[in-house]
Amino acid sequence: MPHLIANLQAIRNQIAQAEAQARRPAGSVQLIAVSKTFPADNIRTLYQHGQRHFGENYIQEWHDKTHQLADCPHIIWHIIGNVQSNKSRLVAEHAHWLHTLNSEKLARRLSNQRPAHLPDLQVLIEINISGDPAKHGIAPEELPALAQAIAPLPRLNLRGLMCVASHTDNSDQLRQQFTQMHSLLAQLRPHAPQADTLSMGMSSDMNLAIECGATMVRIGSAIFGKRDYPNAA
Repeated sequence: MPHLIANLQAIRNQIAQAEAQARRPAGSVQLIAVSKTFPADNIRTLYQHGQRHFGENYIQEWHDKTHQLADCPHIIWHIIGNVQSNKSRLVAEHAHWLHTLNSEKLARRLSNQRPAHLPDLQVLIEINISGDPAKHGIAPEELPALAQAIAPLPRLNLRGLMCVASHTDNSDQLRQQFTQMHSLLAQLRPHAPQADTLSMGMSSDMNLAIECGATMVRIGSAIFGKRDYPNAA
């Protein structure tokens, strides 16, 4: 699958250029390859070319892939979709990162369900930074209370924040949202001093997100190509 390898390298180069332009250290931004709806063989191809971090939205589809990719032991799985209560155990038992934590109830379930022999589940609180009622996440003003509830829970490590910015070409609007996320991360640190992660930026707005402090960017279509949405759940 030469096109996948070429696309991966192009995105790596773009990230490196954006880091340099923002006067940030090389390697300060982690690429999450968003592999939802794409087959395990595509993931394996990128894995063989050094990509380790993969993002998935649909819990059952992702869980099936974990079995298909048992021969790739160093994959780091990032859950970037909404997690329903009846799917929380799969996340607790098999994921490395959850980007979309948005309630104390879900946090407590994950804390109780995370096996003691595994490292802590790395979690990000999802912020609905655009205020779009169709999007998941909490309002910015809800962050302190939720962070205070989550931070002491065992087997969870509150590492930072995630957002999906507005779907717009208005760079001023996007910059305002990304800059606010950066400020919210600073507000989180009194509750979680280890918080160092901002998951923001996708194929269309990655450069601006990096300029504004993203430490993880979630890139799907620019690597894997156009996505067809089956009835995944």
